[in-house]
Amino acid sequence: MSISSKDNAPRDITSFFGAGKTENYDNSADPISVTRPHEIRDDNGRLLCGDLNIHIDREGTWFYLGTPIGRKELVKLFSTVIHRDRDGDYWLITPAEKGRIRVEDAPFMAVEMTVSDEGPAQNLAFRTNVDDIVMAGPAHPIRIAEDSRTGEPAPYILVRDTLEAKLTRSVFYHLVDLGVEHDTPKGERFGVWSDGTFFELGNLEGVAV
Repeated sequence: MSISSKDNAPRDITSFFGAGKTENYDNSADPISVTRPHEIRDDNGRLLCGDLNIHIDREGTWFYLGTPIGRKELVKLFSTVIHRDRDGDYWLITPAEKGRIRVEDAPFMAVEMTVSDEGPAQNLAFRTNVDDIVMAGPAHPIRIAEDSRTGEPAPYILVRDTLEAKLTRSVFYHLVDLGVEHDTPKGERFGVWSDGTFFELGNLEGVAV
């Protein structure tokens, strides 16, 4: 099965997980069928599908059975039902089924940043690769980690729940260009303002800007 093929691609999420589902996405009102032998369901009656052979690479590209998923609308559909559990595992969860996927880094990429105002009144809006828009602020903080492979800064913004978007290099450089010095309880720090919140950008040594 090739998801990049328009002829073979599933029409909706539920048809991807298994057969016997309706054309409509929301079939949560349907009665749960009698469990067949070897079926395992969670506490909510969802069928546990195991590993779906889907993974998201470090650049935010989705793959199925090693083949890139070429239809953006399908990726956007899957992205609406992605969840991360307390163990750090990622799942696609529909009203009827639940299956594990593998994420190499972050499930989303922040591919564009829009700036309005300046100083403490500044607002930074990020667009993800699935066209979600998030405003950096208390509900959507920016954090800077360290890339374990390269030692370079790895910038992220919280999109929803525990799901983050990693900033592309160009977006991060744009963010660094907006950086200012600010007196914090820890002393002078370099960072950016958004939605009344100051976000430290951490140690930027070695980053070409």
